Parts: sequence; structure tokens; C-alpha cells
Amino acid sequence: VTSPTPTVSPATRSHPTSGRSSSTRLCNSKISEHYMNIRKNSGWLIHIAIWAVILAMPFFSPQPGRALHGGLDYSRFLPVTISFVIVFYTNYLFLIKHFLSNKRFGAFLFWNMLLITKVSIGVHLFFRYIISPDIAPPHHSTLDTISFTFRNTVIYMAIVGIAVAVKMTTEWYNNEAQRKEIEKNQAEAELANLKNQVNPHFLFNTLNNIYSLIQIDPAQAQEAVHDLSGMLRYVLYESQKDTVPLAKECEFLNEYVKLMGARLTSGVKLEVSLPSSLSNRQIAPLLFIPLVENAFKHGISDTDESFIRIELKEDGEYVTCLVENSCFPKDDTDRSGSGIGITNLKRRLDLLYPGAYSFEYGRVQSVYRSLLRIRAGI
Repeated sequence: VTSPTPTVSPATRSHPTSGRSSSTRLCNSKISEHYMNIRKNSGWLIHIAIWAVILAMPFFSPQPGRALHGGLDYSRFLPVTISFVIVFYTNYLFLIKHFLSNKRFGAFLFWNMLLITKVSIGVHLFFRYIISPDIAPPHHSTLDTISFTFRNTVIYMAIVGIAVAVKMTTEWYNNEAQRKEIEKNQAEAELANLKNQVNPHFLFNTLNNIYSLIQIDPAQAQEAVHDLSGMLRYVLYESQKDTVPLAKECEFLNEYVKLMGARLTSGVKLEVSLPSSLSNRQIAPLLFIPLVENAFKHGISDTDESFIRIELKEDGEYVTCLVENSCFPKDDTDRSGSGIGITNLKRRLDLLYPGAYSFEYGRVQSVYRSLLRIRAGI
């Protein structure tokens, strides 16, 4: 893959740091679903706790001459509070969902006015005919009654407003959590698809090299097939994890370079610098192999002097891979590898390490240079 000018691909998020198999991801998905159900049920526990505090407040509200409300005072407080609960949950569970959410504002207002009127009348009748005269509040004039009814209506409308605010906030929060879960699942599916593309891409290029080696040295080609079997085990099994030890990835690169270097002529200068000892740092698998593949594909000439330089190192919290090669791009008739390596790599980096990597690649005069730096914690 060639590019007329160097390209830089930045990103914006940190990477996952633990390796998980596909079965583990399925288990985590079930745990996540169970956690969401618990969080949904805990919302009702919060409702219960809030109303319990409200109902208990009169017992701890001092009045002149006494520290606590008595039973007579609480008998006046309780019916009004129950009416608030009725107005709140009639809106929260029914009216908002069926009318306000469907933009039927007139119907929503009508049913609330009807609800408030019925609740107000119910509270008034309760105090007048059911509650003991010793407990019931004293009767007032018509004007006082109208004023009291107006104040109660305002309070009930405030309760409706609170119900709307709580319902809308809850729905927004649930929708946002659901949206993030969908995005996460889509990203995981895309990442799995991209990783599956790497496998045949790697295999195609390697088999193409062994095919060429058969014509040069059949015995060495046989040994290369044996080496390939070990590499395929890594690609098929280890690479299915989210992360692998950097040492294993480095070992895989070394085996690949050894396999691809078997058919190089004396006119190709190959320089490889891979660390012999590495930390226990974890990294996503098969990120560096596309750079090395492209170097062997586009950096070798059968007639001209050519070179490939590969360097992998740890630099603080970063892992750096530098690949430089002479540039002999294949023509359009060469379809080996399908040219998906760099495009695939960039997308995987965006999904795995947004904000935690830099990727520069491109041709500078006669040299093609790829520099990938990934921030991967130990």
C-alpha cells in the first residue's frame, strides 16, 4: 500500500487492558444485562425511600410547645400526602406515557385538570365527612376555601411538573445507556469482522511466499510450512483474545520475518530489531503485522538493490513499531493481500485505541515509512 504523502492518524480514547475470550465476552454481556435490570429496579427503591422520608417528616418537624407532631396532626398530613402520591404516579406511570410523549398536550392537560379536581374534591370530602371533627381543620369562609383550593391546585400542578421532570430524566438516562450499549455491541462486531479479515490476509501473503519458495528450495519450503502451522495456531487462537502479551506478539513477528526472509536474495538488506526481553505489557494482537507485510510486499525488487528495516521497542508507556523499506509498489494486476492491510489497521486502532495512538505512514522520496506508537499500560 502506498501513499503520495505521509499520513497521520490520531485518536482519542484509551485501550482495553485485559484479555478476554469470546466466551468471556458473552458472560460479561449477560452480567451487563443483569446489572441493567438491577439498576432499573433500584430506581423504584429510590422512589420508596423518598416517599418514606416525606411521610416521616412530620414526626421530626418541631412546633411551638412540642418537639414532634402527634397522631392528630399526622391524620391531617397523611391524606394530603397520599393525594400527592396519586397525582405523581398517575402522571409518571400513565398520563406522560400515553399523552405527553405522543405530543397530545391538550389531552394531557385535560386529564390532569380532571385528576386534580377529583383529588381535591376527594380530600375535601374526606376532611368534611370522614375525619373526626376534632381532627379536621376548621371551616372557613367561601373566599378562604377558594384561596385554599387555588393554592392546592398550584401545588398539584407542581407535582405534575416534578413527575414530568423525573420521567423525562429517567427515560433520557435509559435511552442513553441503551444507545451506548448498542454502540458498544456494534463496535465489538465490527472489530471481530476486521480481525477476521486479517487472518486470511496474512495467510494469503504467507502461502504466496511459500509457493515462490517451493521453486527455489523445496526443502526449505517444507520447513516453512512447518513454521507456518505454529503461526496459524497463534492467529486462530491467541488472536481471538482482546489482548495478548507483547512478548507473544513480538515472537509472532519474528517468526513471520524469518519465514518471509527465507526467499530474499542477496540484493535485499533486511534489518530487524526486536527486543529479546519485554515487560508483561498487554496489547491487541496482529496490529504490527500489516506494516511488516506491506514492507515485504512493496519493499523488494528482483532487479534493484532494496532494503527493509523493522524495529519494535518499548518507550515508557508506549510501544513503538517503525518499518521502513525501499519503495517498489506493485501494479494493479497484483492482487496479493487485496490491499486491505492499512485500511483495516487504521479502523482497528480507532476502535481499540482512540486517543492512545499515533500512526504516520507514507512515501518520502524512495523510502516508504510507517511509524505506529500505541499507549499501552503495563
